Order: sequence, then structure tokens, then C-alpha cells
Amino acid sequence: MASLIQGATLMHEHMHLDLSRIKKDPDTCLDCTQETLEELRKLRKQGVTRILDVTNTGMGRDHDLLDWLEQESGIRILHSTGWYKDPFIPDGWSEKSPEELADVMIREIRSGKAVVIGEIGTSKNRWTDNERRLFEAAVLAHKATGAPVYTHTTMSTLALEQAQYLTGQGVEPDKIVIGHMDLAQDMDRIRKVLKTGVNIGFDTIGKSDYLPDEKRVQMLLELEAEGLIDHVVLSMDITRKSQLQAFGGKGYPWLADHFIPSLLEAGLQPDTIRQMLIRTPDRILGEQT
Repeated sequence: MASLIQGATLMHEHMHLDLSRIKKDPDTCLDCTQETLEELRKLRKQGVTRILDVTNTGMGRDHDLLDWLEQESGIRILHSTGWYKDPFIPDGWSEKSPEELADVMIREIRSGKAVVIGEIGTSKNRWTDNERRLFEAAVLAHKATGAPVYTHTTMSTLALEQAQYLTGQGVEPDKIVIGHMDLAQDMDRIRKVLKTGVNIGFDTIGKSDYLPDEKRVQMLLELEAEGLIDHVVLSMDITRKSQLQAFGGKGYPWLADHFIPSLLEAGLQPDTIRQMLIRTPDRILGEQT
């Protein structure tokens, strides 16, 4: 397996996350440094060489920790900038103008503190005023820096609206990833989003409480057959302590250890897997050096 995915990038992960302020659930404080490092070392042996961490302001972003994990694991960890969605936007930031928010993003990107704008999101079936300001700011920051934009959709709702808004405002489609599209369970919705030219994330792999992986496999087979697979990226989106192997969960290595073998067994071509894990991330983020 390591030879098949050598050079792979996981495109939507969190190495350190804290949503417990809002969720009032200690499980949503992902602060298990040693356990996370052990799993990252497993990922490196599997062939994963880069991870996009989409944790941003208000989500528990910790630049120093990410740098340490990168050094200790041998996996390049890319940082993100921005704010998440309501109600996780910290006090003080929701009153800022799009221009003020964009200035922060631009500063972090130009200083090398971050390379991606994300994850910025919308609520379930609802796009709040605060969230609209974040998207306006993301457009400004992208135009100033060229940085990719990675979005959060709540159960894939408003995915098409996100794609149409960003592309309509001049964000380069190939620099956009609309997140959590595997949760759509609706191939027509997925096709419509892909027709805008953007990329999509099948990035909640292993979260069977949302969707069994077997359904993700079948959707990817359909996208491969229709020639749409080159705009799909993969990830796990680990967000809870209980999702780590040390606490009984599937952990970051699940994708390579279990999901990819399921794809191969179902008949997905090895080159398709390399496309989703290597070539498409390289196209969006730039090739690894």
C-alpha cells in the first residue's frame, strides 16, 4: 500500500482542535499530542507525506504544535487561515468587515504562517450574515494571494451555492475545494457542483455514523466511470478524541489501511487512487518539494 500512495496528501484534517466551548463536549477537544504523533508516524510509513490542516482561528489552531508534529513525524503539515462558521466565530471577529478579515488572512499567507484559506463554512441549509462576510473576505484574500479556498458544508447543504458564489466572484475554480461532499448521498448534487469546475472533498471517510464507507465507495466508482474523479480529494476529518485509535476509534490510518483496499476490491483503478491522493492535491496546493 505504501508504494501505491507514496507522496499522498490528506486534504482535510485537524491535528489539534477545540470545539468544546460551543459543543460543551470534552470529546471535541482534540488535544492528544502523543497519540496524534503516533498515528502520524503510521501515516508516514503508509506513504502519506503531506497533510492540510484546516484548523483556523477559534477552532484551536496551534502553529507551534503543528510545527513540532511535522518535525517529529516527517510529514509536511500545511497551516490554514480564516474562521470557521457560526456559532464558532470568536467574539470580536463577527463584527469585523470583510476587508478587515481579509487583511488578517492576507497577512498570514504572505508571512508564511498559512497557505490555505479554510475551512470556512455555512450552517445547515442556512448562510448567516457572519458566514457571508467570511466568504466575502475569502474572495478578497484569494484575489490578493492566489491561495486555495477550502470550504465546510454542513451535511453538504449549500454546496452548489458556495461553488457558484466563489466562482462568480472570481475565485479560480481549480483553487476551490467544496468540503464534505461525500455526505450529499446525492449524485446529481455532486455532479452539479463539479460542473462549476471546482474540486470536492470526500473528506469524512470512516465516519460511519454519518455515512457507511460502502456508499462512499459506490459514489467514487460512479464518478470514475463518468470521468469526474480528477476533481475529488480524500481525507478523514478527525475531530474527536474518540476517533483516534488510542481511544477505540478508526484513526488517521483508516483511509490507507481499510478504505483504499475497499476501493481496490470494488474495482477502482489504482491510478484513480493516486489521482485523488497525489496528483489532484499537487494541482491545488502545488507539488511537494
